[in-house]
Amino acid sequence: MRFEPAGQEDAKALAALWQACGLTRPWNDPYKDISFALAGPASTILVARQEAQIIASVMAGHDGHRGMLYYVAVDPARRGEGLGKAAVRAAEDWLGAQGVWKVNLLVRSENEAVKGFYEALGYEVNPVLCMARKITADAGPPASSASTPPGRR
Repeated sequence: MRFEPAGQEDAKALAALWQACGLTRPWNDPYKDISFALAGPASTILVARQEAQIIASVMAGHDGHRGMLYYVAVDPARRGEGLGKAAVRAAEDWLGAQGVWKVNLLVRSENEAVKGFYEALGYEVNPVLCMARKITADAGPPASSASTPPGRR
């Protein structure tokens, strides 16, 4: 399967695919993520199509040092066909062409099922702590959310 760069015209189909795969969250606007990824030279969204329909995607980006993968998605009706592996490899190839030599990815802790998928592709858990800080008001749910236990924000 061939992966090619997505365009802004693919935003609606990408958002629908990501939602069907359970990758979206209320506090992350997929349209904003798509626009941001497509706006600069340090990121891209690669897609596989069948008959003009997007059946798989991966967002890849780098900070000049390390690469990152996001939104690895395969149409649920097409799982088990190797599209996920092909998406990851396409993103790795794109990052390698940018001069990136190491790729990181984040997996939500509740998404335990995907851990084996990435391990089979050679990814391993690194003994690091990922920390984050929201620097804009529209970066997600309020930090004072009573439903979020301390340490889980």
